[in-house]
Amino acid sequence: MSHPVDLHVGRKLKQIRTLRRLSQTDVARKLDLSFQQIQKYEIGSNRVAASRMYEHAQLIEVPPAYFFKCL
Repeated sequence: MSHPVDLHVGRKLKQIRTLRRLSQTDVARKLDLSFQQIQKYEIGSNRVAASRMYEHAQLIEVPPAYFFKCL
């Protein structure tokens, strides 16, 4: 079972990705990952490392703290 924080971060990743009109494949290519890995991050089954979260934030142009707002 996924930790509630991992689920929250995953929801925030998906939310901002869709707001920016990016597909999972778009994000995966830009971060040199598979789209399956992006799926796992978004559903919270895989934790996002701090360095990877930082890369996500830069790509999507939000501060890293965005992923923890409203916890």
